[in-house]
Amino acid sequence: MAETITVTTPGLTSIQDLGRLRGSRFGQMTGGASDQYSADVANALVGSHRTAPLLEMVAMDFGAVASVDLLVAVTGAPAEVQVGGVTRPQWEPFVWTAGEELTVRGIHDGLRVYLAVHGAIAAPSLLGSCAPDSVLGFGRQLTVGESVAIDVDGPPIDHPYFRVPLFRLGAEPASFTGRWTIDVTDGPDVREFGASAARLFDTPFVIGADTNHIGLRLTPTDPGSDVPRRDRSTEVLSRGVPIGAVEVPAGNEILVLHRGRGVTAGYPVLAVVTATALSQLGQARPGQEVRFRKVSVPEAVDGYRSQRRAIALLRSRVASAFAGLRIPTHTETTSAQHHSAAQMESA
Repeated sequence: MAETITVTTPGLTSIQDLGRLRGSRFGQMTGGASDQYSADVANALVGSHRTAPLLEMVAMDFGAVASVDLLVAVTGAPAEVQVGGVTRPQWEPFVWTAGEELTVRGIHDGLRVYLAVHGAIAAPSLLGSCAPDSVLGFGRQLTVGESVAIDVDGPPIDHPYFRVPLFRLGAEPASFTGRWTIDVTDGPDVREFGASAARLFDTPFVIGADTNHIGLRLTPTDPGSDVPRRDRSTEVLSRGVPIGAVEVPAGNEILVLHRGRGVTAGYPVLAVVTATALSQLGQARPGQEVRFRKVSVPEAVDGYRSQRRAIALLRSRVASAFAGLRIPTHTETTSAQHHSAAQMESA
């Protein structure tokens, strides 16, 4: 049965998913949720497929009213989440009661909040993904009064499990406190920086104001510190670059390409941010201070696999809990599909 949620306060909200992993082979940006971990967990908490569309809110307040009771989960940066003026938890599923306004206010520490729905959010698709593409003009931000169709999966949900905070599914929230450390592996041009490559790890950097989903601009926190410098004068030809490439252009700044990056570039690539650290950077606010830490490729792969195992265990707990409540869940992809997706994500 098709139902709707009607936007009352749009803020900067769009319909996202995990992006188009095969987009690069067609010269198209990958796109998708900037914080892949929070988006993945949100869908896991409501028993939806990991690639299901969900709402991504950036920095500003959001509000909407549903036409039917919905089982939802809100993850990402800390915020005040309420339904009908009553506070609801993040990183756990809860019922969004029909006719009552769900609000997300005061997003802080991080930058993005994700709202997943048990069912299916209707959204147009391009190359198998609803992720907006700013270059092609595909996708957009939601507007006030807009209604988004929801295909409700099963009868309206009303169960004490979701009204009384007695049980917890144990989702591991992302960390938004303390010093942010961003893990990177060596980039293809690291040898061209000689001893100056160590500057990437010796000094903290601050996120610039013109940061977005395409990439982040960072400068040394200490204005007297220099970024790493390439010690060769040969021309760098434009070539394919991965998501997470740490580029060093002219000037005293570095660039980190994110999910909206173009697939080619011509700056030297000193390092590459790991898949797990990319979700951290997806939450970085302008003015945020970060440090970089060098890890090996095997360490980066182990970190990604550990995160995937944790989400798989969460999905198993959700499936067990939902089975007892007779709530349908959508199964994960096969192991072969997971392996293929992991390879493309790190490509």
